[in-house]
Amino acid sequence: MKKILFLLCAAVCAFAACDPIHEDISNGGHITLDELKAKSSVVVDKAASGQFGNVVTCQTSAPVNAKWTIAGKDLIGNYAWKKMKLGEHVVVLTAICPDGTELVASYPISCQEITNALEKFYIYGDPAKTDEAPFVPGAWDAAAMRFSSTEGAHLPTIPDDVYFGLKTLIFDVSDVTDDFDLKVMNGWWSNTYYDHVKWVSGLNELQITETMAKECAKGNGGEGRDLDLMLYSGSMTLNSVYYEE
Repeated sequence: MKKILFLLCAAVCAFAACDPIHEDISNGGHITLDELKAKSSVVVDKAASGQFGNVVTCQTSAPVNAKWTIAGKDLIGNYAWKKMKLGEHVVVLTAICPDGTELVASYPISCQEITNALEKFYIYGDPAKTDEAPFVPGAWDAAAMRFSSTEGAHLPTIPDDVYFGLKTLIFDVSDVTDDFDLKVMNGWWSNTYYDHVKWVSGLNELQITETMAKECAKGNGGEGRDLDLMLYSGSMTLNSVYYEE
């Protein structure tokens, strides 16, 4: 009986958190394609994504190093989700077994129209406000994307009910370069919430955690440290930030 250690990674809005899981393999470190499919799944969830595409959830518990690909773009880790445009798509899982054998499984999916659209609530970039224009933050400029009406360069302070409602913020960005690398922290540099985040042009989501709420909110027990996003490298244009209900 050979014991194999692998990582099952969870990526939320392109962010990954890894926990070690042990698996026993009795056949020399190889699984079959049928076994891989039995331990893998692809789900299209229209209700979770509002009116801007479908959320596709991919996961596998098989003892392999797995890489999911949707529309030619790789997803990080064994569990990932991504907004998809309407239409027909193919999700591909490429897996390397512990003995080096490569397996490839395809999952055709259909992303259909969503009937119950969610309402958007803008934090920045409301089309009705002419003073909230798209901007390009510079690398290592901690003020550029600090959500603070007093210490930020562009973005306003996020209301406490957004923090303590644990909202998911949606960032509408464009012109994202290949070397894009983002850090999510607070304005005091005392805590990093997500590190080395990779975004793509379009919609990217950022989930607010309880820790972020307690540290960044101004009231209700918050420490008032402001949510802050900073580019390590690369560039992009930030068009808007909003959440949906």
